[in-house]
Amino acid sequence: MSKKRRIFDIDMPDVDMEPIGQPVGEAFPVGKVTTRRGPMASAISENAESLKLREETEVAIRAENDALAHEYVRLKKLGLVVELIELDMIDTNKLIRDRKAGFDAELDELKSSITDIGLSNPIQVEIGEDGRFELVQGFRRLSAFRALLKDTGDVERYGKIPAATSEQGRGLDTLYRQMVDENLIRKDISFGEMAALAIHYAKDPATTVSDPAKAVATLFTSASYQKRSYIRNFVSLLEILGDDLLYVENIPRSLGLALLKEIEGKDFLIAGLKAELKPRLGRKPDREMAILRQYAGQGERVEQSTPTAPKSAEKPRVAKTTFQLARPDGAAKCTAASGRLEIRMPRDFSAMDRLKLEAAVAKLLDELDR
Repeated sequence: MSKKRRIFDIDMPDVDMEPIGQPVGEAFPVGKVTTRRGPMASAISENAESLKLREETEVAIRAENDALAHEYVRLKKLGLVVELIELDMIDTNKLIRDRKAGFDAELDELKSSITDIGLSNPIQVEIGEDGRFELVQGFRRLSAFRALLKDTGDVERYGKIPAATSEQGRGLDTLYRQMVDENLIRKDISFGEMAALAIHYAKDPATTVSDPAKAVATLFTSASYQKRSYIRNFVSLLEILGDDLLYVENIPRSLGLALLKEIEGKDFLIAGLKAELKPRLGRKPDREMAILRQYAGQGERVEQSTPTAPKSAEKPRVAKTTFQLARPDGAAKCTAASGRLEIRMPRDFSAMDRLKLEAAVAKLLDELDR
């Protein structure tokens, strides 16, 4: 009877087992035991590798986000981040504008351009402490958007304006320079407006300059020396005439320089010019320019006139004294009125020596005061 084989008996081969990873024919090293990893161990190992890869990915993403955030802050400080800002959130109080307030003939052209192709150049604003924004550059562009919103009522299209935003920190001197340098390329900005800006800048207690002449050097550094000289001349003219000029932006360069040359240092001429400029009601730009040309020796005297009013409101005419004097070279027709003494005769007074003419007029005025 054959011996019954037990179910747990395992026949082992006579040859030596080759360990995993060992070349065939090599025996197990002494004391080394070969093990095989089970499914659970493999899953744990794979999960650990996956978690490690995920952590590495998250670290890389956080580093990239930090870099982007720092770059955003840097660009924002430079005013290179553009946002859409509601018009009502923008104030225009920080800087005195170089464009005189009033009718702007070119605003309609800008509005038409924005309507057709949109705003190609965003305005620049600073973020205020109260969450509002202060305009730095782009007063006419902002004015055009506000006018379009008022005209059309289209809040979706004109209720917000593209604006490059920056944090506070740039000095007021820098902001003025940026505004001036941007506007120097505009051909329609007049010497009178640039001079007025220099005067306002010098008066601003927040700036570092109090002398208008030095303000010209500070603000208009990018301009040529000759141009800065013209601006300083207009500063002198505005300091003499002050608010008597209503249309300073209309004064051509040649007229302003000639007028300053004629009246500077001559109190009697300045008083006469101020008297003629004193009536402001109804004065038009061409009339003001004609008065200035007459005092600059570039035109005939313009008679004063008042706007038409109801007869009941008419004022009595100002009395005038007229007479003639016989002279060897012809009759001298004289007219005297409030703030004006006029002598007309067939003689070219502009050909006379200036110092001699000034002395004669000064002597005449001295005699009248006796």
